[in-house]
Amino acid sequence: GGEAPDRQDSNIEFTWKKYSICGTLFDLPSYYQVLKPIGQGAYGVVCCAKNEITGATVAIKKISNVFAHVLNAKRTLREAQLLRIMKHENIISILDILPPVNMSVFEDVYVVSELMDTDLHQIIQTGQHLSQDHVQYFMYQILCGIKYIHGCNVVHRDLKP
Repeated sequence: GGEAPDRQDSNIEFTWKKYSICGTLFDLPSYYQVLKPIGQGAYGVVCCAKNEITGATVAIKKISNVFAHVLNAKRTLREAQLLRIMKHENIISILDILPPVNMSVFEDVYVVSELMDTDLHQIIQTGQHLSQDHVQYFMYQILCGIKYIHGCNVVHRDLKP
């Protein structure tokens, strides 16, 4: 996977690199090489990066000023806790949460996750005709993911393509 080296060893020192992604400054451990921006949304900016230690290509989402609002901080923590324990082929996995450069000014959270080749929104936006078999397969994948999270007593309130 794209996991970071074991940070339990407090003697490990990281060097950091700065990147500008979609106008947002990313401070990342130097073992990540940013490849390209993926996009931005209400909760953050996402880039594609390569973990130079493991060779894995991952997605890194920066959630800026995560602690500015208690509700956003709680939502981010809840999502991270759930996604770190959920293991299902139709649920994206969190591989790591990166440490801040400086703990005394810990404002931003970087979440490292599996890199998806595409998503349903992108497929819909292409305007490409989808056969009935394609639609059924997409629905099957969505329902399998929902069944899994419901089995974990979690309700997803923001499904979107």
